[in-house]
Parts: sequence; structure tokens; C-alpha cells
Amino acid sequence: MPDATYAVEMRDITKRFPGVLANDHVNFGAQAGEVHALLGENGAGKSTLMNVLCGLYRPEAGAILIDGQPVHFHSPRDAIQSGVGMVHQHFMLVQSQSVAENVFLGVRNASFSLRSQQMAAAVQKIGDQYGLPVDPNAKIWQLSVGEQQRVEIIKILYRGARILVLDEPTAVLTPQESEMLFQTLRAMKNDGKTIIFISHKLEEVISIADNVTVLRAGKVAATTPAKGMTKAQLASLMVGRQVFFQFDKAPAKLGEVRLALAGVEAQDDKFLPALRGVSLEVRSGEIVGIAGVAGNGQRELAETVTGLRKLTAGKITVAGRDVTGSPPLVMIDAGIAYVPEDRHHTGTAPNLSVAENLALKAYRKPPIGHGALIAPDAMQTSAVDLIRAFDISTPGPQTPARKLSGGNLQKVILAREISAEPQVLIAASPTRGLDIGATESVRKLLLAQRDEGAAILLISEDLDEIFAISDRIVVMYEGSIMGEFPTAEAEIGQVGLLMAGGEHGAHASAV
Repeated sequence: MPDATYAVEMRDITKRFPGVLANDHVNFGAQAGEVHALLGENGAGKSTLMNVLCGLYRPEAGAILIDGQPVHFHSPRDAIQSGVGMVHQHFMLVQSQSVAENVFLGVRNASFSLRSQQMAAAVQKIGDQYGLPVDPNAKIWQLSVGEQQRVEIIKILYRGARILVLDEPTAVLTPQESEMLFQTLRAMKNDGKTIIFISHKLEEVISIADNVTVLRAGKVAATTPAKGMTKAQLASLMVGRQVFFQFDKAPAKLGEVRLALAGVEAQDDKFLPALRGVSLEVRSGEIVGIAGVAGNGQRELAETVTGLRKLTAGKITVAGRDVTGSPPLVMIDAGIAYVPEDRHHTGTAPNLSVAENLALKAYRKPPIGHGALIAPDAMQTSAVDLIRAFDISTPGPQTPARKLSGGNLQKVILAREISAEPQVLIAASPTRGLDIGATESVRKLLLAQRDEGAAILLISEDLDEIFAISDRIVVMYEGSIMGEFPTAEAEIGQVGLLMAGGEHGAHASAV
């Protein structure tokens, strides 16, 4: 029922795209001084609904009310003038400019004669008020991910936002940074702000939210107080079935060392040190999880192991074979498979069909490849078999890969890599951006490969994922290994401290 006490209310919002009803008469309301979580699978309509609220989309039907008064947004500027601002998952900051300069960019009433000291003081005041410590004079490129997020929040607070939409705000934060963010949200809540919190991390939702609205297939499945809800209940509302968070994985049956790195060093794209003397081993039948905040050498580690990036020192062996400095084709022939973090541009060719993407490695050998020729019938048959085996939801093998959901696109990549029966599987952020159902499917696939004897190197910024399926955890910070623990003996607080550059942990053998 309509409630005049809502700070923001959306009534019967309907938004269509060609062939898709994204929001189907959605009703949503949040009060001042409330943290309201918005949950749903990918494609459930969360982003569309918030883009309507923030002026990026105009709905075909429905109304938006701010403090009980109807408003009409034609752009994000209209929304911010009504007190609605959004912190996107991917920050929109100018790296070469200072914190204060970024905060004042685009502010129409900012005077050209405004002095840097005045700008810094304004930023400092907001930071002090809401517990957002950041140096106003620091350049953006000098800041950690957590500090950059604080700049984004300060930006919209300076512009007068009373209703803040936070999209996956903890996706790239350490546990300690997440807790700092929650303290900030509680301070804003106590100041009467309205926080709309979008997250796939259900423990966080239960911890920070007052109320939860769940969208499923474009409709509201439920609106409920967060208190008393469990992860299982929220997940069930999201996907319409029971979801398992704890996997009954058997103890690892360790075999031979499949992947060994000894003193590996490499540079990043700016020719600065990215890997600093990295030494680790991954054995058959185990998952080794690499924990770290984004930008601490994980991408360079994956690219070095797969031959996409040249190492500057050290040695890499696969099943005892020295492959140091080898190109990607040699790494593939040695038995390395790769699930990259960017599934859209690196992992797949979006304009090619599902069948062609599934054959991107198999085309060089029979039955699909015969010299310079490809057998279309064999490729089609193989694709049909893999689509069935990996439960890929697609209209057919000839569907362009770009038309698949994130979860199904990830299954295409996993099917292609796993079907090659690799010695080593490198999985980089395999569930990033996936909804809870797709995440469950991908993790089950990785565990099944581990149980069949594959050596898996899992690189993830999601500590829940690391702890859920890894047998051993290795923590990286600024390109160095800070600690190594059997998962059963690791503590999330200790791992989080090492991820932030805390004291080195005692290296523990997992073999």
C-alpha cells in the first residue's frame, strides 16, 4: 500500500526492452534512516529498477515519489537534484586528478575561483562526518580500492544525496574495509539517509539491512524485515528453490605436483613489478585459492602461468615439464586450461556462435579439425553434447554467445576448458557478477573437476568462495605471497589482514 512516510517510493514501475519485460509493475519503498537491501538473480530487474530511479531509464508505466511528491527524471542530474545518487560497482573517477578535484568535477555551482584549500576542507568535513577517511589532496591512482569507493560516496554526498544506491559496494573490499563501509552506512542511516544496498553477499545483507526486497523475473517476490531471515531463506526467495552454500566435499586426494612456480617475477602493463618471487605448488586433486584485493598481482599471475605474459625471472613447470617463458599454445599443449576473469572479451568471442566458442581449442585436432579444414557436423555434434553435459541454457548451438546470460556464458567457457581434460585449470574470478544460482553451479563444476584429479588454481576476490571450495589458501599482497594455510586452519580475519598488507603469516604446508 502507498505510504507517505517513504523517503523514496516506486509504484507499479514497468520497463520493457525488445523482447524482455525487465520490470513488471514493481512496487518498492524505503524510509529515511533505513538500509533497504535489493536482491535478485542476474536478469531479475534490479539494475533496471535502480537505473529508472537514478534517471538513466524512463519507465513505460509507474511513478516515482520522493517524500510523497511525484517526480519525473529525464537524466541522472534530475535525480541528484532530487537527492538521489548512485555509487556504481565500477568507479567513475579521473585517475590523474586529486580526490577534491574529482568531488567537484561537474558541480555547476562550483566557482572557477574556488581554491584548492576550500575544496579540500569541504571534502574533509564530509569525510569526518561520516567516517570516510581519505586524503583530499591525494591523486586517485595513489588510493586503494576502498579509498576510491569513499571518494565516490563523498561525491554524491557533496551533491546533496539523501537517497543513496550502492551497487555491490563490497565486491572488491577486504573484510576490514567492508566493516569500515558498514560503519559509514550506519552513520548515514543515523543521519536520516536512505540506503539502497545491492549485494549478492547474503551474510552482509542480513548484517546491515533493515528490510529486504527480492526481485525474481522482473517482479517483487517478497519484501521482508532482514532480522530473522537466513541465507537459505533469502536465496530460496531469489531463485525459487533450495540453494546449497556448504558443499559436502570429500577430503582432497592429493597426487603429483601438476603446477610449480619457483621465484616467478613479472611486470604489469606499466612495466612495474607485479609478481615478486612467487613460489607455489598445486597438486592433482586439490584446489588452491589465491586470496587478495584486486590489483595485487592476481591477473598477472594467471597470465604468466598461461603464457599470456612474459615472466622476468623464475621457473614454471607443468607435470614436471619446464614450460618457462612458453607461448600460450605450448601451455595449452602442456595441459593448462584457463577461465579468465573477463568472460566477455578474453574468455569468449561474443559474435561467434555457442558452437564456435566451444570449439575454440578443439578445432586444431580431429574430429573437428582436419588440417586447415573444420568439420561443421562434428563441431555441431560436440556442441550439442557439451550443452547437454554442462546444462547450458541456450536456444541452440548457433546462438551468438553475446546473447547468453553471464552464468551460461561462464558455463560455455568451463565446458570448453574442462572438455580438453587439462592437467591444470586456472580459474580467475569464475563467479564474479553471477547470481547465486549460477555461482552454485560453477562451484560444483570446479569441485567435480578437483575430485576427478585436476589441479585447480582458483584466483578470487570473494573470500566466501575461497573458503567454500579451496583446500589450501595462499594470500597475495603487492605481488608477494604473504601467507599460506590449509583452509580448515585459516581464519577469515587473519586472511583479511594479510590481504591488506598485514604481518606475514606463518607458511603452513598443505601437503
